[in-house]
Amino acid sequence: MPDALLRACDGHVTEASDDDTVLGMAPRWVASPATTAEVSAVMSAASTSGLAVVPRGSGTKLRWGNPPRRLDVVLDTTRLDRLVEHAAGDLILVTGAGRPLATLQEDVAASAQRLGIDPTRSGTIGGTVATGTSGPMRLRHGAVRDLVIGMTLVRADGVVAKSGGKVVKNVAGYDLAKLLTGSFGTLGVITEVAFRLHPVPGERRWVTVSVDGPDAAQDAVQSLVHSQQVPVAVEVDWDGATGTVAALLEGHAEATEECAATVARELGDDSHVSGSAPPWWGEDLEREGPRDRGSSRTLVRVTHEIAGAGRLLRATGDLRERCGVLASYRGSPAVGVGCAVLDGEATTVVAAVDHLRATAAALGGAVVVLEAPDAVRDRLDVWGPATALDLMRSVKQRFDPGGVLAPGRFVGGI
Repeated sequence: MPDALLRACDGHVTEASDDDTVLGMAPRWVASPATTAEVSAVMSAASTSGLAVVPRGSGTKLRWGNPPRRLDVVLDTTRLDRLVEHAAGDLILVTGAGRPLATLQEDVAASAQRLGIDPTRSGTIGGTVATGTSGPMRLRHGAVRDLVIGMTLVRADGVVAKSGGKVVKNVAGYDLAKLLTGSFGTLGVITEVAFRLHPVPGERRWVTVSVDGPDAAQDAVQSLVHSQQVPVAVEVDWDGATGTVAALLEGHAEATEECAATVARELGDDSHVSGSAPPWWGEDLEREGPRDRGSSRTLVRVTHEIAGAGRLLRATGDLRERCGVLASYRGSPAVGVGCAVLDGEATTVVAAVDHLRATAAALGGAVVVLEAPDAVRDRLDVWGPATALDLMRSVKQRFDPGGVLAPGRFVGGI
């Protein structure tokens, strides 16, 4: 073990175990820095010694993306678990990247505030930002990248950089925070993040309607998208043939009740208003999808034009007859993103992914395989076709010319 690496974390460097493997690649060491300065020292030591590093939070998304081409050090960020600042009056929060999302939501709940990322997943803030994982409320509050207003990061060579600040309207410098969001740890190690917060509403109501067939689902989604009541979230739960469309409305108690009643009338006699969420609400398939290495299921993320939600649902329903694959789908059709779980033999799942990719491409979207058995991964490109690949490679070269950070994990083997 390089002495510089051991000194970098004040001794918090251990030999790696089988639990530290990343998609079959076994590291030699696990470094657990507690401050930005220690992360900087780890990256500086790794860069000098030519060691490849993969950042890791709680590890819930570690099976996403490509296997790294090489791996020497897993940089565990869970000791970066500190609430740096909460300016409740300004609806601003700064937190360490290793803080669990659930803990952060508890931090701000006492001030009747929340971070608009739902559901409350088990992952860390850094992992949530690095993978760009959002939830149902992205319709109202935007995706993760829209909530980030500042970031502290460490480059592959150990240099500390900052982007944005602690005010919502900050335009100083290049927006590195947006660039790092969703980059899977290939451009820098996130150590602190500044977020905009939102007030907790006084009342919440869910309006649900059962739909029989993709056309009925599309009609319900369009009704909600164009409703003057402006839902906070619109979600669909689909088993391949039938499903449920649900909308969340929030605000003052009396107004919310009235808005929910209006939405129910717009959706028809089969709709239902409730003060509690449907049992599946917030249980994003990204969260409950296959996790263990022995799972035979494949989890994919699908994007599409809003108007194409019905065609996409029909395509998932067709997979059983077309490919012999069972498929379920859950997502946010009003923003054109969701997840499907595919269950079948490797060859048939690959055919199903190809069919979904062709459908999504025709709808202005794409399909990314998030988790899959090795037999499926070996037969396809998990990221699929990508636009602006030359530009992304150029950015990677500029940020990490030595290929130190998560080499090969991202689109096109970046």
